[in-house]
Amino acid sequence: MTNLFWTDMHAHLDKLEEGPEAAIAAALAQNVRRIVTIATDPNDLKTVLEFSDKYGPHVYCTLGIHPHEGVTYTPDVRAFIKSNAHHPRVIAIGEIGLDYYYLQSPKKEQLFAFREQIELAYELGLPIEIHTRDAEQDTIDILKEYQGKVKGIIHCFTGTQWLADQALALGYNISISGIVTFKNAADLRKVVESIPVDRIHVETDAPFLAPVPMRGKSNTPSYVVHTAKFVADLKKISIEDLCLQTNKNAEKMFPKLLN
Repeated sequence: MTNLFWTDMHAHLDKLEEGPEAAIAAALAQNVRRIVTIATDPNDLKTVLEFSDKYGPHVYCTLGIHPHEGVTYTPDVRAFIKSNAHHPRVIAIGEIGLDYYYLQSPKKEQLFAFREQIELAYELGLPIEIHTRDAEQDTIDILKEYQGKVKGIIHCFTGTQWLADQALALGYNISISGIVTFKNAADLRKVVESIPVDRIHVETDAPFLAPVPMRGKSNTPSYVVHTAKFVADLKKISIEDLCLQTNKNAEKMFPKLLN
């Protein structure tokens, strides 16, 4: 696969035990040449921007407020995201969405931050990276409000077949993490089998959710190759074909990856 390379669509380089430089070196050794590092709260917005500058051309970033941090979404945060979103390596607004499992922020604040950031993405002409957990109906209802205006991916997909079908119908793609390799993920594997190959992505969500056979370790972008191999087997295609297709999908959904 000397002429092929992987893109890790979702990682948190600022949270890795090994640090960003060691993680990037390890990723490059596995032919993972593009890593999207994700903002989640006001404190890491500047950090992911700095990483995208310092470690380019291998690192891109998103700007956004995670649903856990919905209460921190303020006019000042919005202004910061808006003023920096035109940076050539900011590929999306994210990670945004809804999480009713933990409810670390109340639903009202989550819903407000989600809608506001989708509006901002529409205004800026950027796609979005979505986190959704135990909030499928509200997630889809809100995305329907912006149908045809905003596109993006459901990251670290762990939802139902209904959520996958609804998201795909609305024009969103689906990103698969190491969870698909877990023993208890039979239902997720069935969903992955149903996703068209031109609508799928792979990610680590590092440092979380290390895939088998790295289960129990702190996840890192180089491990995306294990998830990719598993997904390729599920889709009954070669690892080379999945590599080519996921990069094509990423570049179509996130054009700034070509910068």
